[in-house]
Amino acid sequence: MSASVLYDTPGPKARVRNRIYAVLGTVAIVALLAVSVLRLSDKGHLDPAMWDIFNYAGIRQNIADALLSTLKAFGLAAVGSLVLGVLLAVARLSDHRPVRMLATGFIELFRSIPLLITIYAVWVAFLTDYSMWALALGLSIYNGCVQAEVLRAGVNAVPKGQREAAYALGMTKTQVMTTVLMPQAIRSMLPTIISQLVVTLKDTSLGFVILYPELLYSARLIASNTQVNGQYPYVSTIVVFGAIYIALCLALSALATWIEKRGRRAKTGIAVAHAGAPGTDAEAGALEPAGDAADGPGITKN
Repeated sequence: MSASVLYDTPGPKARVRNRIYAVLGTVAIVALLAVSVLRLSDKGHLDPAMWDIFNYAGIRQNIADALLSTLKAFGLAAVGSLVLGVLLAVARLSDHRPVRMLATGFIELFRSIPLLITIYAVWVAFLTDYSMWALALGLSIYNGCVQAEVLRAGVNAVPKGQREAAYALGMTKTQVMTTVLMPQAIRSMLPTIISQLVVTLKDTSLGFVILYPELLYSARLIASNTQVNGQYPYVSTIVVFGAIYIALCLALSALATWIEKRGRRAKTGIAVAHAGAPGTDAEAGALEPAGDAADGPGITKN
């Protein structure tokens, strides 16, 4: 029997077949992992000495400094991309054709250019001695264009009746955008906005091209300048720094989930007064005319 239009409940044969596929897939994945571990072990990449290098104070300090540099660049890029995204989204939704065309051209241009080229061009042309600002500016430009499209989609998704009602109340275009459309767009598109911020965080690794000492740059230095038993610890370095990136992305995703849940619990709007039960004093007081004025002039009660 069909559970929905797009999904049929599997029968007995289908359930058995799905279990067989699941077992075979699990066995294949475990076999691939086992082969990878054995090959790495044979080449000496899993020796304890390869991992003991991270107990050195100098390497730990290098990782801490790289993490701080990454967070600095990400913080600047996150703020810059969100501010630029709002400005570009408002400009592209403008009623003025020149403003709309200029914003559209800017967005389409920098979305088409690879991010690495943008970062390198900004560094070479303007900020050769300031690699952090070059990285942050390049990330802000590209991700700001993406955030602008996300916000524009959120604004267009707001029902037109709300915009018309706001104009009917005498609100200006700026008031409608800032108090009616944009807050709803941000709330509805928050998961997509946070997802793009996660991409921004990972794209800070492109800073190694302009010699900015972020995590990937530090990982390359550690892996290429440290020898253990005649080998370079590339595998252990990739695992450690990959775990750091995963932890940062998970923390950002958890923050986004917390913000979304908090926004859903927020009590906004005008509270509606509860009507009294039928026949109670509250209902009678609400329906009864106030004072003797309701009886009309010159009329007295018996």
